[in-house]
Amino acid sequence: MTDVLIVEDEQAILESLEFILTRCGWSVGVARDGEAALQAVLHFRPRLVLLDIMLPKRGGLDVLKILRSNAALASTAVLILTARGQQYDRQAAMDLKADGFITKPYANGDVVDAVRRILDSRPRPASVAHA
Repeated sequence: MTDVLIVEDEQAILESLEFILTRCGWSVGVARDGEAALQAVLHFRPRLVLLDIMLPKRGGLDVLKILRSNAALASTAVLILTARGQQYDRQAAMDLKADGFITKPYANGDVVDAVRRILDSRPRPASVAHA
């Protein structure tokens, strides 16, 4: 099972987050656009999605809306990480039941603390056998 799926189109940010979260001991998957994010969530079933708002192919808020409307995926934790820190974006993310919101630029420790807080607040699911 993947602990964290990072959905980010900026290569440098993606690599940095992947390094930091892996170093903390979490298993990490990556996706670089909104369409790939939806496929990766279905495939990896991550405990948490670290989701940028501005993505190619399908925006992050659209991805979040789809996750929340799918009964099998609705309980997936989602932490928004974005350069778009306007109140409208924050409110839209919260209305869609995001579990947290971090604005870029961010401190690595803030991301790690938010991921830890969210994952620690949720029970680790039992392994699911695939047919």
